[in-house]
Amino acid sequence: MALKLITTIGVYGFTEDHFFETLTAAKVDTFCDVRFRRGVRGPEYAFANSQRLQTRLEALGIRYQHLKDLAPSDAIRKNQQAVDKKAGTGKRGRTTLSAPFIDAYQREVLSVFDVDAFLEALGDSAEIITLCCVECWPDACHRSLLADRLAHDLGVEVRHLLP
Repeated sequence: MALKLITTIGVYGFTEDHFFETLTAAKVDTFCDVRFRRGVRGPEYAFANSQRLQTRLEALGIRYQHLKDLAPSDAIRKNQQAVDKKAGTGKRGRTTLSAPFIDAYQREVLSVFDVDAFLEALGDSAEIITLCCVECWPDACHRSLLADRLAHDLGVEVRHLLP
């Protein structure tokens, strides 16, 4: 196994330049897009839309993988949206995930997650990966749950890249 470090990054809170500078400073070689939908609303985050993102990553020498199966289902996301609405919090302002979201994600995604298949998909040359979604704060996003699982199973350090 070549994997040395797992990083996570969200889109919100970053400018385009700072986002890519942060990835290169962390020496990320493999970008794992764990979003279900690979588009972000708003012109300030257009850089994170799939084609633009992939083009820029390729120019930086960073491999791109879309791992849609690691995204929460529509039902899980809608449940979190209902919790956010009740709390008067928007997706961009969320700082934590609800207990029902965490339980559902662990049950529906992580319980069937195959770490060996994940590593095989990454390839032998992946040393520093990033798990990317949109939320600014790791605790507000499923990427932190996935990173924790990988850290536990592989004994690899996790570092959250923040704006």
